Amino acid sequence: MKAVFMKEGVIQFGEGGFLRAFADCFIDIMNEKELYDGLVTVVQPIPLGRLADLLRQDCRYNLILRGIEDGKTVNDRREIRCISGGVNPYEDFDAYLRLAENPDYRFVISNTTEAGIEYRGTEAFSDRPAASFPAKLVQLLYRRYELGLPGFIILSCELIDHNGDALRECCLKYARDWALGEDFDRWMLSENRFVNTLVDRITPGYPAEEAETLQREIGWEDRLIDTAEPFGLWVIEGDFEAEFPLQAAGLPVIWTADVTPYKKRKVRILNGAHTSLVAAALLMGIETVGEAMEDETALAFLKKCLFEEILPVIGETEDNRAFAASVLERFRNPFIRHRFRSIALNSVSKWNARVLPTVLEYREQFGTIPKGLSLSLASLIAFYRQDEPEDSEESVKLLKEASLPEILSAPVWETDLSFLLPEIEEQLESIRSLGMRETLRRLL
Repeated sequence: MKAVFMKEGVIQFGEGGFLRAFADCFIDIMNEKELYDGLVTVVQPIPLGRLADLLRQDCRYNLILRGIEDGKTVNDRREIRCISGGVNPYEDFDAYLRLAENPDYRFVISNTTEAGIEYRGTEAFSDRPAASFPAKLVQLLYRRYELGLPGFIILSCELIDHNGDALRECCLKYARDWALGEDFDRWMLSENRFVNTLVDRITPGYPAEEAETLQREIGWEDRLIDTAEPFGLWVIEGDFEAEFPLQAAGLPVIWTADVTPYKKRKVRILNGAHTSLVAAALLMGIETVGEAMEDETALAFLKKCLFEEILPVIGETEDNRAFAASVLERFRNPFIRHRFRSIALNSVSKWNARVLPTVLEYREQFGTIPKGLSLSLASLIAFYRQDEPEDSEESVKLLKEASLPEILSAPVWETDLSFLLPEIEEQLESIRSLGMRETLRRLL
């Protein structure tokens, strides 16, 4: 790759493991199949990053996709070569702004973490660079506007609802704060597409424990080896296939008018399954998702939550059933040690967002309380009372010290959960007297 005819086509904010295992992998495949002729320029979005390491390797690195796919073990390696260079705006802001001068750039791809799309309101247009990602983007867009060049298709990959819409609103606030003019506001909103997307690929990243062995197999010292699961999904609002032929390359991409149902499916099934299981698994001494998949009781509880309570609520369509089955396969990935301690971080807000909506809809649709998902809340409360969870001070104090009626009626939840009181009370007493495993066995 990097043939003579190739041009710079993508500005990428973020050089972390996820984008290198996801978007850059997809672009590399499109280039390899001669369906696209675009290279990626990486922008380091925060002061501390890995851009220097990437440049030292001529922007090459190895991506290893490992896991179970259609019942078979996958262990594939690809040397990614689609990145042509990078810019650190904290070291060379002028070089960053010069990216706007190249008319070949058409796409902007970002993954600056959930906290990256933020409006601070404290930055100045004259900052070199502005601190937040949206403010930096406005600085680049304004230079583009001044030059009279076309705008960008901006694909936000941050894991927040309506990520493209949120980025657009932040950019508009900065443009107005900085009084860049109504003409620029119109250009920014009409000539640029701020696109909502949903991304899905578990990416453990650099395999520190295996790095030395893998480097011997590769044949050179790659300090940026990236690892991920084979599964991938990119749902994108709109249809830019003519310019960005992802589907033609056979990649797992869906062009759609609305990402919302896909987001709901992922959050309720994949994230909801994780959050439903996490506290019960930890109370049984199970450390990783993979270990839970080998534990008869934990697996049966997960399947009950998934197939008897979550799927009936969101719809037992062929696509939803297939996605649920793929989630179980992904959870069995022997190459990923996904620790429940990590999943348990901020569990109160996660349960509220990922599980509670299903509980409420199940009650509304079927007139009863889902036993498995209510037990996931009981086990969460028991875990917070027995352990030292990582969560907000308010949430930890509430679950550790408050009475059960106070917990269920607290404002940390989406709604008053007092209707769950008899069920949770009985389940907590069972966990206390019989233990978590026996409580699950009686439920099942």
